[in-house]
Amino acid sequence: MELALIFFLPFAGSLCAAFLPSNARNAEAWLAGFVALGTTLVIAALYPQVSAEGVVRLNVPWAPALGLDISLRMDGFAWLFALLVSGMGTLVVVYARYYMSPTDPVPRFFSFLLAFMGAMLGVVLSGHLIQMVMFWEMTSLASFMLIAYWHHRADARRGARMALTVTGAGGLALFGGVLLLGHIAGSYDLDAVLAASAQIQAHPWYPAVLALVALGALTKSAQFPFHFWLPHAMAAPTPVSAYLHSATMVKAGVFLLARLWPILAGTDAWFWIIGGAGLCSLVLAGYLAMFQQDMKGVLAYSTISHLGLITLLLGMNSELALVAAVFHIANHATFKASLFMAAGIVDHETGTRDLGRLSGLSRAMPITAALAAVAAAAMAGVPLLNGFLSKEMFFAETIFLDRPDWQRIALPLAATLAGVFSVAYSLRLIHQVFFGPPARDLPHVPQEPTRWMLLPSALLVAACVLVGVIPEHVIGDYLRTATDALLGADAPAYSLAVWHGFTTPLLMSVVALCGGSLLYAVAFARRRATTVPLLEAIDGRRIFDALMTGVTSGAEWAMRRLSSHRLQMQMMLLFAVALGGAALLALSGGIGWGTRPTLPLDPAFALLWVIGGTCALAVAWQAKYHRLAAVAFAGGAGLATSLTFVWLSAPDLALTQLTVEVVTTVLILLGLRWLPRRDERIAGRGGTSPRLRRLRDVLVAGACGLGIAALAYAVLTRPGVDGLAPFFVQASLPQGGGLNVVNVILVDFRGFDTFGEITVLGIVALTVFALLRRFRPAPESMPLPRQQREQAAAGDAPPSRVHGGELLPAGLMMLPAVLARLLLPLAMLVSLFFLLRGHNAPGGGFVGGLVLATAVILQYMVGGTAWVESRLRIHPLYWIAAGLLAAAVAGIGAALAGAPFLTSKAWHGELPWIGELHLSSVLVFDLGVYMLVVGATVLMLVAIAHQSLRSHPHKSVPGALR
Repeated sequence: MELALIFFLPFAGSLCAAFLPSNARNAEAWLAGFVALGTTLVIAALYPQVSAEGVVRLNVPWAPALGLDISLRMDGFAWLFALLVSGMGTLVVVYARYYMSPTDPVPRFFSFLLAFMGAMLGVVLSGHLIQMVMFWEMTSLASFMLIAYWHHRADARRGARMALTVTGAGGLALFGGVLLLGHIAGSYDLDAVLAASAQIQAHPWYPAVLALVALGALTKSAQFPFHFWLPHAMAAPTPVSAYLHSATMVKAGVFLLARLWPILAGTDAWFWIIGGAGLCSLVLAGYLAMFQQDMKGVLAYSTISHLGLITLLLGMNSELALVAAVFHIANHATFKASLFMAAGIVDHETGTRDLGRLSGLSRAMPITAALAAVAAAAMAGVPLLNGFLSKEMFFAETIFLDRPDWQRIALPLAATLAGVFSVAYSLRLIHQVFFGPPARDLPHVPQEPTRWMLLPSALLVAACVLVGVIPEHVIGDYLRTATDALLGADAPAYSLAVWHGFTTPLLMSVVALCGGSLLYAVAFARRRATTVPLLEAIDGRRIFDALMTGVTSGAEWAMRRLSSHRLQMQMMLLFAVALGGAALLALSGGIGWGTRPTLPLDPAFALLWVIGGTCALAVAWQAKYHRLAAVAFAGGAGLATSLTFVWLSAPDLALTQLTVEVVTTVLILLGLRWLPRRDERIAGRGGTSPRLRRLRDVLVAGACGLGIAALAYAVLTRPGVDGLAPFFVQASLPQGGGLNVVNVILVDFRGFDTFGEITVLGIVALTVFALLRRFRPAPESMPLPRQQREQAAAGDAPPSRVHGGELLPAGLMMLPAVLARLLLPLAMLVSLFFLLRGHNAPGGGFVGGLVLATAVILQYMVGGTAWVESRLRIHPLYWIAAGLLAAAVAGIGAALAGAPFLTSKAWHGELPWIGELHLSSVLVFDLGVYMLVVGATVLMLVAIAHQSLRSHPHKSVPGALR
């Protein structure tokens, strides 16, 4: 139960924060603070159980038949990481309360921040690999919203897009690697995958798995060569930067590498890919950090460098190196969050973070200066601070690396050089900001902030000191619990003592401290760095922009070569590609005729299809001359299809086909008036005569039709075999509680698919609505033949009313208005009848929704938009939201009852005067389908109808759907 609370509490807080008023900054901060603190306390309370049992699990059934459950798993490593995520989140919330301006949309900020926390906790606690990838991508989305929080700034939008592009691409690579891992191990359960280490490394797909997982982790943790996105993410508010760098987002990559270390590490490929990327990031980012002019820029590159240190440790294939990596993950979180908070305080109180303008702030801000100095000393590896201990462990591992001689020499030298850079940029950050003569051109007069803004940084600095002085008592047990969870019986013995004597790692630390101090004194103390020597021409942002420009240009080139502005050509290409793919499958033996004997041809059925075929041919013929007649013939072909379903004992399909035909016909009629007249010169453009073009279209359409007919014949003549169909027929009533097999499949056996489909339908409806809100029909701008243009210029036929020689709006108003209005309540009853009977007889929420939507749009056709919207209170957006909510409630209710998501529950009983009554939870789900179909259909059709009104300036457009 505690795991579920940890998992859901941040997301619940995020939803609550989003609905708070914008002027209640204290309420929003208190809410976010209590959520983060409560999550932290629950995690802390779980330590005794984790320490005693090793792993705490919680499985919530979701789709057991597919092997999908909500799986939460907390071992010692996950506990330590979860505590960092929630604890840092609590401190960041307190800090953000005083950092954010009252004019900022604070509810949105805290809502995104809590969602960010929840997504990171989802990554850490996931016991299922695919579930972990889902939350992995959620962290990218949440960070995108937080980086672009000040979206009025171009740098914030650009940085957010860059971060999402790079980490999103890495997430796709990780998903591919996870799929391969699950296939090799035979399961996506984390415990099963961890137990298949030898099997995975011996598999021929191991290099591909390693490459894909490395892409996901290195892009997330901003490691070389994907490091360029992190400095540009500094456009986010400083609380976001502090959280992102210390415990979330960039730490997710090293978390994944540590989590999968037992199954992927130990090979040369792991050493060169992971260790090589870490070494490059460690040295290169440390060098670049020395020359940054922005305080947050220095800290961003220092984060890349320290994450490179952790990545290099993970790549060394050593158990002690893994221990050092986990130790430095915790140490880096404390001093880096404190330094970002100090940078935010400086920016908040002075109005700038420019190292070229800041100087002498220790006089006006002594407490901030002291806290920043201690945190920077920990980052530099000064003794008696936590950073010194983990860096000394890192130096020791480079010395005792089990590699060839030249690597054992080169790696300690590179590590020492990176330590020199770390000392130099730490000294520059503190000395140029807080010491020297007081700055005179600052935007604000510097002063200490409120003590509550200093409290989070002070607590983190205290942790740096305590861990540095008495590490065994402060973090020893927790670190051993975390490393034991990763290594199990292979966990090595180690000591966290502050003093190990005069050793080579201690000498390397002294060299780094002295060398960094000397480098700063010689290169930076008396002059301000404005350029990056040797590497100034290399800019990751320019490379990224050039790459994105190339991708965009390539896509535009492909669109020009493969696409056309004419819908007819696009449809022809689409059908030609589909036909070619189907032909390849058929020729390769993928389809064959069945052996089931055919029934004798019924004359009535043959006559039906002669009529349907004639209507289809008439559509193609009449489309050239009279589009309204073509629509009528298309309806005739659809009616023949509906009757065919009835003939073949598929009344559900017949009802659905019939209602869809009606809605589609109305949709075509509403949009038909915008189409220009057929221009044979356009139709024959590109060297193809109209006759040859029509012959080509006939051949493609005929081949596609014959292919579909052949496929249908092959399916219908299959011999009867035991498969899915008999199972559904037999299990429909006992397991689904319904006699209508089709409806039971849709709302029960395949309810999750249906839920996804109605979600997509709602998204499509909202997209159509959003596009049409900005669309203004301009018929006079449509390409018309010269004769019509001359007539329009002479005033004989206004272009806005000439569409293929037809005046459609007048034809749409022929229905008797009174009869149509009386039809609405009857249609409502019919739609409810179909909804309620759908589980045991032909019908269902989809058919009932289309019936009601058709009746509503009929009111618009005969009564006009203003009349209908002044009397009929149907708000499509509300119906879509209510439908999705009802469908989700039906699934969540089953989950709360301990059953898989969307499991149906039936109830039978006797009621007075009514008799036997059968109720099922799928009725709630079907009601959701019903409401969403009504809302989505009405929204799209009415939005199109409003555009017709906008094309008539003498008619007013009401504001209901503007």
